[in-house]
Amino acid sequence: MTPARRPRRAFDWSAAVIATLAFGSAAYVLIRDGQARFLSILTDDVLLFGTMLPKVLAGALIGAFVTLLLPRETIVKWVGAESGIGGILVATIAGAILPGGPFTIYPVAGSFLIAGADVGAACAFVISWTLIGYTRAIVWELPFFGLDFVTWRILFSLPLPILSGVLARYAWRFFKPAAP
Repeated sequence: MTPARRPRRAFDWSAAVIATLAFGSAAYVLIRDGQARFLSILTDDVLLFGTMLPKVLAGALIGAFVTLLLPRETIVKWVGAESGIGGILVATIAGAILPGGPFTIYPVAGSFLIAGADVGAACAFVISWTLIGYTRAIVWELPFFGLDFVTWRILFSLPLPILSGVLARYAWRFFKPAAP
């Protein structure tokens, strides 16, 4: 039996915090630097939003298609709460080899959570992508630091997604929010 989906709100406490910080910062800039500076920053932010929006939408579509392409039972079996350490390892490997930026990784991780992956596997996936993702190592680290540094950095980072996934899984069991 697959776990029931959690209902999600479009505007929750994290969105409220971000909105409060954004509007508070905007008011502070308007009062401190005047209308011209405020409008300059607002224009830059609107352009940045317009640049990022297609990438975020593409990432959300990738996440949605992943849940359609992979049956929920398969996701639960491979990276669900009962998948054991094997699920954490699968998520760690997937995070290490999946290319893409945060615009694709986070929607995919969110989609896996909705489709039945457990929190530990999702944490291992995101942390693995962050710490041992091969694209970042090839594109950014090798040219600046060389092979020796990158090899040692990745070797010492390998246990962290697994450890984080296991800890997140156990913490989630004790601090999981109550179902509505």
